[in-house]
Amino acid sequence: MDSRAQPLSLPGFGRCATIESTLELMRSIASVVLCLCFAVAVSADDLVITEKTFGCLLDQPKVRNTRIQNADPQKLKEAIQIFQDSVPNKEYPKGTILQLIPTEAMVKRDRAAFPNSNGWEFFALKVSADGTTILDRGDKVLNTSLKKPCLDCHSPGAKFDFVCEKGHGCAPIPVTDQQIAAMQAADPRCKK
Repeated sequence: MDSRAQPLSLPGFGRCATIESTLELMRSIASVVLCLCFAVAVSADDLVITEKTFGCLLDQPKVRNTRIQNADPQKLKEAIQIFQDSVPNKEYPKGTILQLIPTEAMVKRDRAAFPNSNGWEFFALKVSADGTTILDRGDKVLNTSLKKPCLDCHSPGAKFDFVCEKGHGCAPIPVTDQQIAAMQAADPRCKK
């Protein structure tokens, strides 16, 4: 008699399990474990950004004119510090969201996802009292008012992780600090 067909006594399986069925079970378990490990590895860098991610700008911490958010309080603190001190050659933590006006945002992702922008994904947004609609996203998004790719303006700020601010090498934007403050205050998503 073939030894692989000999019944085994395994806890929970009684004496009906054979070596072949046990090996098949072990292969199935190994496949499930590998799939779970792969799923965890993939999701560790996966940041889910939806329309619900973007809310009232006035609820976000403000450094100079820019609103900053990150779901992780430690990463938010780090992002605020980097921005506040205009630290060159320092990457913002993943999950950081920077917004100057309600209709535009940039989100720090894994560098591999958007290598041309060092991991920044740009967003064109439509906002209303009902919430936010994502009109476009990626590293080829057009700035709605300037009609140029966001990356064109942000590339000169590469030394500051593609974040534009006065003194970062980016071309000045055609709005004043007062106009930016007024656009933020008029964010229709904010409860009045």
